[in-house]
Amino acid sequence: MTLKDTLVPSFAQMLGALSTWLAKAEQHFEPAQAAEILQARLAPDMFPLFTQVCFACVQAQEAMARLNGQDFPEAIAALRGEGVDAGAKPWTIADAQARIADTIAIVEAAADGLADVADDMPIAHALPMGMIFDFTAAQYARDWAIPQFYFHVMTAYAILRAQGAPLGKIDYVGHLLPYLRPGTMPGGR
Repeated sequence: MTLKDTLVPSFAQMLGALSTWLAKAEQHFEPAQAAEILQARLAPDMFPLFTQVCFACVQAQEAMARLNGQDFPEAIAALRGEGVDAGAKPWTIADAQARIADTIAIVEAAADGLADVADDMPIAHALPMGMIFDFTAAQYARDWAIPQFYFHVMTAYAILRAQGAPLGKIDYVGHLLPYLRPGTMPGGR
């Protein structure tokens, strides 16, 4: 299995799910409450929902750029900045949806470049505080990109659930339904 086979569907499917969760929340809540939910957080020292959306998008975009051997475009820094400063302006669910749609397009556009990336290609991953991790491409994808991405996606899910959005397990695993054997759904569907 290539990095393309692993990362592109994971990023695209879960960003699509995140978009669906936000749409369900927007339909469920009154408009003012839907806007406020973007500032909701699970704990006082955690980032709010809008930041979780931005950071999930940053993780996917950074992985695609890094594994394609490209410098990060300025748009990634801007997206990270929006996430860090989520309380600086009133964001909307439409803003969050736009970040997700842009990221899905970036992931899909960069997908073909991953087809020939060697699993053992060296990746130096530097964090803003000066720490540097030395990975292979496969290690970076498995041990950094995917876990970091899912952390932010699942934190967004948890915030939405904690705020009363009508989400359940099926919303998380909806991408699996095409693989469901006919006649095995509870209730005979």
